[in-house]
Amino acid sequence: MSREAAQGAQRPGVDHSRSDLEDLIGYNLKRAYIIVQSDFRDALGADGMSARVFTALSLCVKYPNITQSELARMMGIERSGLVAIVDELEAREHLRRARVPGDRRVQALVPTDAGRAAYDAAIQAVRAHEDRLFSDMTSSERATLLALLKKIRGLEKQQ
Repeated sequence: MSREAAQGAQRPGVDHSRSDLEDLIGYNLKRAYIIVQSDFRDALGADGMSARVFTALSLCVKYPNITQSELARMMGIERSGLVAIVDELEAREHLRRARVPGDRRVQALVPTDAGRAAYDAAIQAVRAHEDRLFSDMTSSERATLLALLKKIRGLEKQQ
């Protein structure tokens, strides 16, 4: 989907800039998210990973042997919601479940060589997608946007 299509069709003669919605941060974040998410899907292709699957793989590559509970916590999702994501990554042979010594109830997630290669390809595609999508911004504007988004998420205190 093109950026213009994701932004929504404009009716001739209607000035959308005068809507009260245009002054709301949440509304603009949501509209921007729709554009970013659509281009993200296009960048990873029809059989590519969803954003959630990409996030899970990224964290498994960064933190090999992460437990499913830790991964769910880092992703901000319920552990039960992670099962389908892990199943998909396992079906793609991008990771495998491994037993954690001393606790048979806990499973660690270990990226495979294929998973690391898939992540390397995906992160390059995602970086290219962001470079393309945010090409109208200066590097300073991009850094400011990222800092503000992290501030909303409460991450600026952690860094």
